[in-house]
Amino acid sequence: MGWVTTISVWIIPMFIALILVTGTIKKVPTYETFVEGAKDGIQMSFSIIPYLVGMLVAITVFRESGAMEYMFTKLRPFLELVGIPAEIMPLALIRPLSGTGALGMTSDLIATHGPDSFIGRLASTMQGSTDTTFYVLTVYFGAVGIKKMGDALKVGLIADVIGIAASIIIVSIIFL
Repeated sequence: MGWVTTISVWIIPMFIALILVTGTIKKVPTYETFVEGAKDGIQMSFSIIPYLVGMLVAITVFRESGAMEYMFTKLRPFLELVGIPAEIMPLALIRPLSGTGALGMTSDLIATHGPDSFIGRLASTMQGSTDTTFYVLTVYFGAVGIKKMGDALKVGLIADVIGIAASIIIVSIIFL
């Protein structure tokens, strides 16, 4: 086992030990504080569940109704005209909604086209260059009671569009 592996194995346990030792030196009741944090975490989980279920149902209805497939069938000629593979667009649409759904689509694209294909590389790059904007807004903002999220939504979607465009441009330049 090399020194890098040794460090990577021990870094988290050492960090936890450092926190516990620091808490003990400062006379913080570390176990009680941990339990209190766990209680807060469970309460937060229960408050997030309705928002999460609502978002997942909406995504599933959109996909299973055939609306997503219909939309991309109509967009295919335009996408091919500008050099964007139509196979990648469902990932671009789902990524801001669901990280798990996007990861499943990325896995399917890589399994179908191969990890070293243009589409496989583009899907991987897009997966890492965008975020789950609607998930973050729905779950986290909803959990803490933020009602006005229009500006955050705009900024998040602009960042997603820039991430998608940058992925397409950079992967095209490097791998085509």
